Amino acid sequence: MLIQVISGTVNDADLLRRQNERWISELKPGAKGYLGSTGGITPDGQSITIARFESPKAAQQNSQRSEQSAWWNETEKAFAGEVTFHDCEQVDTYLGGGSNDASFVQVIQGRAKNEKQMRSELPKMERDLREKRPDLLGIIMAWHGDGGFTQVTYFTSEAETRKYEKATEGAALRARYMDLIDGQPTFYDLPHPDLD
Repeated sequence: MLIQVISGTVNDADLLRRQNERWISELKPGAKGYLGSTGGITPDGQSITIARFESPKAAQQNSQRSEQSAWWNETEKAFAGEVTFHDCEQVDTYLGGGSNDASFVQVIQGRAKNEKQMRSELPKMERDLREKRPDLLGIIMAWHGDGGFTQVTYFTSEAETRKYEKATEGAALRARYMDLIDGQPTFYDLPHPDLD
């Protein structure tokens, strides 16, 4: 699998939404090896999209399509400034991975203190997460190749998520997780996620 992570500041949310709808209806049928995507715009205007492909070759072939280039040239106008891309060939899933049943998605970008250690510790947390975070539907972790990561976390609802974050069990798990990260990560809250 390969995950492409695309992020940037939006200056025209309506254009971006129209272009995303257009991609689904017009370009998706010809995107061989495309598995799905998760994305959205945060309340403060940050856009992040996580597109999943069955292989790096499939992602590259999609990027090289002339209709994809034309679509992106128009879509790029929705952003203010530079758009960041990460192609992630190392992907881990927890609690079943992504879920189209989520009504709230939180994306976390950061850097592991030690990538190997973090990748070995996170599976050990699955049982506790399953027992103590019933609001959590699944997690996808995409590694950037340099210790950086993008984590996509799928929740039943934002209200449930905030409730469990404040609970003692949630705080302890969060502290355990944060101890694996170098510095302060960036959070993208997607209250109206686009799930495909």
